[in-house]
Amino acid sequence: MHGNMLVRCCLLFIVLTGHISHATGDTLRGTGDMGVVIERASGSVQIIETTGRTSLAQVNGLGDLSHASIVYSRDARYAYVFGRDGGLTKIDILKGKLVKRVIQSGNSIGGAISQNGRLLAVSNYTPGGVKVFDAHSLELVADIPATYGKQGKRSKVVGLVDAPGQKFVFSLYDAGEIWLADLSKPTKPKIKKFRNVGNQPYDGLISDDGRHYIAGLFGEDGLALLDMWNINKGVKRILAHYGRGQKKLPVYKMPHLEGWAMTGDFAFLPAVGQHEVLVVNRHNWQAKKSIKVHGQPVFVMARPDGRQVWVNYAFPRNDTVQVIDTQSMKIIKTIKPGKAVLHMEFTPRGEEVWISSRDDNLVSIYDTASFEKLSSLAMKNPSGIFFTSRAHRIGL
Repeated sequence: MHGNMLVRCCLLFIVLTGHISHATGDTLRGTGDMGVVIERASGSVQIIETTGRTSLAQVNGLGDLSHASIVYSRDARYAYVFGRDGGLTKIDILKGKLVKRVIQSGNSIGGAISQNGRLLAVSNYTPGGVKVFDAHSLELVADIPATYGKQGKRSKVVGLVDAPGQKFVFSLYDAGEIWLADLSKPTKPKIKKFRNVGNQPYDGLISDDGRHYIAGLFGEDGLALLDMWNINKGVKRILAHYGRGQKKLPVYKMPHLEGWAMTGDFAFLPAVGQHEVLVVNRHNWQAKKSIKVHGQPVFVMARPDGRQVWVNYAFPRNDTVQVIDTQSMKIIKTIKPGKAVLHMEFTPRGEEVWISSRDDNLVSIYDTASFEKLSSLAMKNPSGIFFTSRAHRIGL
């Protein structure tokens, strides 16, 4: 009886105080309101929490983060950072510590985590291909070289995303191909190749239901669409007039397709080389209208409830963010968070948006209903902002 009473007293102490008395004394916390911000110039990241809008820790030694992206383990405890220098880094965001780092290629451009959270895939420019790692140990599981043509050349790999069924989809920039890799048996990947999808696919996205993979084409107008529910129908060309068009403007920064806004029946997407956001019907993939905006859009991102779309822009008009109402399809707000706005991220339910301003060394936080600036955090040349809510979303 005495032993049972002691156990009950210990449990009551933990509940009331939030501490584990025999461990480190650290306050218990979950990861649901946490995130990571890339500090691209210093090879570091800051771990933040959105409830109190504070920075919890800085982690250094991550190499070249000039085009870095992040995915999370399924329990949202570990962040995996894909660096431009081929570095793959695992970070414990609860402890604020680097767990392991491997250099897996000479030049990489992002990655994805499998549906079951056990595999990490990294897309590489040099050498061209995809490498797959065990998410726990970062040990290499599979190597998929992106070879094409009779001469066996290797292509840069772009637009890598996860798909349901332990699959990854990616595009071959030099080959004009889309590959679907089935990793149900991790050491024996099955590859289905779709050739002649278009000239120079430069990026890709997958819809939030995992059905449609779309590759943007840099070398020509139009997009390439793969219906994952009907892969035997192959790749279909859509939006033949989407792209740089006849009256080209200089393209200062290619828009990121993963920043497309999918809202109900419509997709809002950046017009390449134009000062427009295009509105596309998601049922037939036909353009409905275009919305004139401040500059060349980079990210066109939907608030989680789909009622608003937030847009940032390429140089030299990159100090501005505009908000589009998705019912009226009109701009309802223009704000100027700072110099060189690079990324935006909504809190999980969308009441706030965090915006990085690289050249002002600042992350600003706005209320998405009133558009009031709520707070800001000092960062070293911040770029990508990644909240742990991504751990439970396809394609992010």
